[in-house]
Amino acid sequence: MGHLGGEKIQLSEQVRPEQAGQRLDQVAAELFDGFSRSRLQGWIKSGALTVNGKSAKPKDKLTGNESLALEAVIEPEIEDQPQSIQLQVVYEDDDLLVINKPAGLVVHPAAGHADGTLLNGLLHHDERLNSLPRAGIVHRLDRDTTGLMVVARSLEAHQSLVAQLQDKSLFRQYEAIAVGVMTGGGKVDKPLGRHPVDRKKQAVVAQGGKEAVTHYRVIDRYRAHTRIQVRLETGRTHQIRVHMAHIRYPLVGDPLYGGRLKQPAGATEALREALRRFPRQALHARKLGLIHPASGEYCEFEAPLPDDMQALIQVLEDDAKADSP
Repeated sequence: MGHLGGEKIQLSEQVRPEQAGQRLDQVAAELFDGFSRSRLQGWIKSGALTVNGKSAKPKDKLTGNESLALEAVIEPEIEDQPQSIQLQVVYEDDDLLVINKPAGLVVHPAAGHADGTLLNGLLHHDERLNSLPRAGIVHRLDRDTTGLMVVARSLEAHQSLVAQLQDKSLFRQYEAIAVGVMTGGGKVDKPLGRHPVDRKKQAVVAQGGKEAVTHYRVIDRYRAHTRIQVRLETGRTHQIRVHMAHIRYPLVGDPLYGGRLKQPAGATEALREALRRFPRQALHARKLGLIHPASGEYCEFEAPLPDDMQALIQVLEDDAKADSP
């Protein structure tokens, strides 16, 4: 069941060795990433978040392996306003909400997107979500990525889904269209971190990155593109987009990682036009599988490809036929 405000939580996390030397508030934001940084800082100052059982200051440096314990009462986050945003609900019960996110919808408020986000729409859909961390959002999709997302509607469901994400048992399968013709599928196992120069981007980094593993396989090949199925083991920011660009098969239309638009030699006019007009990364979260927090049963959901990707695939198929003798 959902809850109104005043929900009591007890959580504990162990500081990782590689976090040694970092500030307590930074580490807390990574380990308890369901909560806003300002809320965590408040809990540190009030003594609700302790280090090895003792209160500490937000800027205290950690040495690694400490035990962080959080005992607090969650009051609703007042600053996020409910807004009527049409949500395509795929499945809904007392514990879960599964939605098919359209392109262009930001998941939660950030600099430059103070409102009009999925989080604002969720608060309008179910006001009880105000008492959950980030209105029950446990994982994200980039603004222009389409497809399935699960949202928790109760604290028990939230803790269960966060645990499934951490132990990599949440099944997430995507479809994408990449530039270049792949010979076969494979795996990219490369750590990701913030790009050293461009703060908007993520990058494969040699040191200090977070583990990131992406599996991909070929669904269909065209003259100069490949339709692929991608499965995530980890869910880092921009993971699929960065990993595919890293192996030199960037996603069609990716504004950050795609590079300059390459038009295939001899492409049909229809394909040239379609590639010019495709405004976003061609990436769709197609399947989502999880253990239901209440019943303990495995559930799987699927969302068909959005119209823009279906249309692009049709043009790619027509172009490939036009090229064959």
